[in-house]
Amino acid sequence: MEAQYKKGVLELCVLSQLLEKDEYGYELSEKISSAISVTAGTLYLVLKRLKDNGYLTTYLVESSGGPARKYYHITEEGRKYHKDQKTEWENFLRKVEKLI
Repeated sequence: MEAQYKKGVLELCVLSQLLEKDEYGYELSEKISSAISVTAGTLYLVLKRLKDNGYLTTYLVESSGGPARKYYHITEEGRKYHKDQKTEWENFLRKVEKLI
């Protein structure tokens, strides 16, 4: 059942991490995976979907120790989407808490 919960909130988790600073995929994967079990492949699919929907943009930064890193940046549209999703999530949680 935990997988169903994660699927519903993973976009919100990704967007929340990007509110304060841009991050690259591996960095996001490590942060999120430390709290909830999620594969890198799943995370990259979420990042692609968010980018395709205009909620994120990307840019490359050269790395001294390997290939360039793709950084993710939340757009203004992404910030609005995050706010809306967070409100919906909090409302959902309150309703569930009343039931359990």
